[in-house]
Amino acid sequence: IGSGIILDIRSRAPWYLSDWIDAWNYRVVPATALIFFANVLPGIAFSLDLIETTEQYGVAEVLISSFMAAFVFSVFGAQPLTIAGVTGPITVFNKTIFNILEKQSNPPMYLHFIGWVYLWAAILHWITAILNFCNFLKYVTLFSCDTFGFYVSWVYLQYGIQVLTRQFGPTDSPAEQSALVSIILALLMLVTAFLFKSLSQTPYFHRHVRRFLADYGMPISLVASSAMAYWGRFNIANPVTLPVGGAFQAAGGRNWLVKFWELEGKWVGIALPFGLVLWILFFFDHNVSSLMAQGSEFPLRKPPGFHYDFFLLGVTTFLAGLLGVPAPNGLIPQAPIHTTSLLVMGQSFKDEEGLGSKSTQIIGNSSSAHSISRDPVPPPDPTAKHRHEVPIGVVEQRASNLAQGSICLVLLTGPFLHLLHLIPRGVLAGLFWYMGADALRGNGITKKLLFLIQDKSLTSKYEPLHKVRKSRIILFVGVQLVSFGVTFAITQTIAAIAFPVIIMLLLPLRTLVIPKLPFDREELAILDGPTASSFTMASVGGTL
Repeated sequence: IGSGIILDIRSRAPWYLSDWIDAWNYRVVPATALIFFANVLPGIAFSLDLIETTEQYGVAEVLISSFMAAFVFSVFGAQPLTIAGVTGPITVFNKTIFNILEKQSNPPMYLHFIGWVYLWAAILHWITAILNFCNFLKYVTLFSCDTFGFYVSWVYLQYGIQVLTRQFGPTDSPAEQSALVSIILALLMLVTAFLFKSLSQTPYFHRHVRRFLADYGMPISLVASSAMAYWGRFNIANPVTLPVGGAFQAAGGRNWLVKFWELEGKWVGIALPFGLVLWILFFFDHNVSSLMAQGSEFPLRKPPGFHYDFFLLGVTTFLAGLLGVPAPNGLIPQAPIHTTSLLVMGQSFKDEEGLGSKSTQIIGNSSSAHSISRDPVPPPDPTAKHRHEVPIGVVEQRASNLAQGSICLVLLTGPFLHLLHLIPRGVLAGLFWYMGADALRGNGITKKLLFLIQDKSLTSKYEPLHKVRKSRIILFVGVQLVSFGVTFAITQTIAAIAFPVIIMLLLPLRTLVIPKLPFDREELAILDGPTASSFTMASVGGTL
């Protein structure tokens, strides 16, 4: 009992000082900026429906929740690369509970009931961590992560559309004009962000310029698109912006402390099954976020700590109920985006047959970023035509997570709340579209679908999928798409409260059903695999 937590603390504690020392690196600056915009603004936008429906939450609650998660996991956590905040699933969960309670003849106070839901969930979190149940993460493979990531990507795209459609009013009304301007701003945000990202992946300009575009392209696009709303006739249309309250004030002027223990006894018991569903959601969502933030594609050197961090997630869930704020948890795709933004890149020189690296030159901005390998770079020759950037390290530290969370407190002050109020909702819709589309581009399901329609003569002969029968690729992706479709459909109905259970069923589907389908062992190894490296998975008992 508790051995997982103890081992996590023992393995991570020796690295704690270096987590702060290693933060003296330029990569922390763009990572902070990128994650702040990618975390806080979508969190607020996700909560707009919750804010307007329940009138129990406001922008201040979302900012407090984001800061609390960033502070706890960056200062005390074992996996500071994992970004936690307010997600789409928790807003769906909270709104569904509100809709259920609203239909009752004598409903309890909403925040009091949510407080008990969060407390029950927190207790289950603590039990899970103490009894080492996080070892079940060994059954989480790319099958589950890609399917869930695909679902989250489409949720982002859907919310972007909803942000726009809710602005429409009668034809030729001011609301109609405002909504049309919002569509233009959303498309502008989407196109410019992708333009910057695409330019960063071309051979044009100096590599430092390309890295600048990759680091700051999205924040620049957001600021520029927001500014466009106040230019010329766009300003006359008066596009809808974010609703904000007073500085450090809770919604409706209530006290920040929610005395949920005053709830009537019968509702305490009714809150238990809701707490169980929330625990299921966070067990999968948060841990998958942590796995993806420490994926096998990242050259990490510091150990993880799944058991200990899940215990801390129980603490933040309890505090969220006490303060009356949405419960934070791990974010997809923000968590892997954070790690990606901290990558130190190097140049790999390969021959035209792709037979390994000829030499490597460090071009990142780590502590050794300005050094070059001692071996002299060979002169250009016909066998060294292909040069590309590869990750050679990650700036593993705590400062970027803490900094982006601390900015949330700054935003709670009057002047910055006013700036936040100036951001048009159309720009947030474009941000949703960009993040959803970008996540889809890198998703394993999308890559397999694109492989199926590619001209095989133009596909690299080293592509592993060449070794898998086309019918088996279609079958594997088909199972993933059906799983996604069922999950997505459930969230559109009154049964949305049960969607975490559907998501959790991905684990037995992969371990019990998929192996019985007509896949060869070699084919299944190519189609699926562990999300993180054996080094990362060792803390939960290895891989499947």
